Amino acid sequence: MGDREVDQRLVERVQRGDKKAFELLVAKYQRKLNRLLSRFIRDPSEVEDVAQEAFIKAYRALPSFRGESAFYTWLYRIAVNTAKNYLVAAGRRAPTSTPIDSEEAESYEEGHQLRHMNTPEAELMSKQIAATVNQTMEELPEELRVAIALREIEGMSYEDIAAAMSCPIGTVRSRIFRARETIAARIRPMLGTAKDKRW
Repeated sequence: MGDREVDQRLVERVQRGDKKAFELLVAKYQRKLNRLLSRFIRDPSEVEDVAQEAFIKAYRALPSFRGESAFYTWLYRIAVNTAKNYLVAAGRRAPTSTPIDSEEAESYEEGHQLRHMNTPEAELMSKQIAATVNQTMEELPEELRVAIALREIEGMSYEDIAAAMSCPIGTVRSRIFRARETIAARIRPMLGTAKDKRW
């Protein structure tokens, strides 16, 4: 039984009044949800509050959940909307920064080249590349930044990202492509790769 089927069974138990089943869903997705929300909200205690609010909204909305998308896709959509509403109510915009460390930077295509270098120069270059990826992601428009983060960092499928962002799959592909191209253009000179190669 896959993750989606397990979640669907838990959802059905919650819909029949089993609160323990919802506690299992919360335990399963708490960390993922916090990581997602930290891309919008800086203060960890605020992240916790917004995550809790998102779970409460999800619990209240579960009776109408029909399983047309995966539970976590549905939950992510609720969480993103809750974060945006929270920031609007607090008189703030979603921040333009998305923290990425060098390990995450290496998850991009051909980043495996960086993993096998451990000289001081290579480590410095790896840090510079990570900083460049981070800076470039900070400068991306929100819809590109969220799409690339959900794909590359959260590992979500294009279908799930489309559902989470409430847009067609073609739009998701376009956003991820544009984000990757922008990042590649910044990293290419550092790696000395040709323009026809992404990195």
